[in-house]
Amino acid sequence: MNPTRDQIVDAAVELAEQADWESVRLQDVAHRLDCPLQELSNHFREKEELADAWFDRADQAMLRAAADPALVSLPVESRLEHLLFCWLDAMQARHRVTRQMILGKLEPGHIHIQIPSVLRISRTVQWLREAAHCNASGLRRALEETALTSLFVSSFVLWLRDAESGPEQARALFRRGVHGINRRFGWQAATILEALPPAQATSPDRVN
Repeated sequence: MNPTRDQIVDAAVELAEQADWESVRLQDVAHRLDCPLQELSNHFREKEELADAWFDRADQAMLRAAADPALVSLPVESRLEHLLFCWLDAMQARHRVTRQMILGKLEPGHIHIQIPSVLRISRTVQWLREAAHCNASGLRRALEETALTSLFVSSFVLWLRDAESGPEQARALFRRGVHGINRRFGWQAATILEALPPAQATSPDRVN
């Protein structure tokens, strides 16, 4: 069998569900897929890249949601909330394993993992802003992105804490936080009109 990247990630996550993420070994994944270990190396250089691919899936789920033409008609706060929770919902069914992946990255001595993880958070937030049509530039963009990154991390941490209550707590926190960011940076006044086609941008009453 020549497994695809998705099949390898699925197999690893399924094995983690049976035990935990820490105990998953690449040779176990290869055995589950009935393929040589070398086939895995054609797609991933190390186990940590499987976790990265898991979060890449969430990014893609968010970007698929952004393709919905109806999204642009929402207020920017609602757009950001909807997109963030598409990202989180993509991992909800494997909440426990996702939490273990994050905890593994945070273990002392894993600096080589933690620095790329920080960069990954930044990348996801950039995609979130792009998908929500947050079009600020220069200093305003930097300040806006810093505030949104802090809110993103805080909401994600709340989501990770508990599979049952975490999502609702995260949603409440995000709504409060994104409203505060909006008041500070004026998304409502500028960004929505920038995101609309010209015919709609001339009619603000249509954006509610």
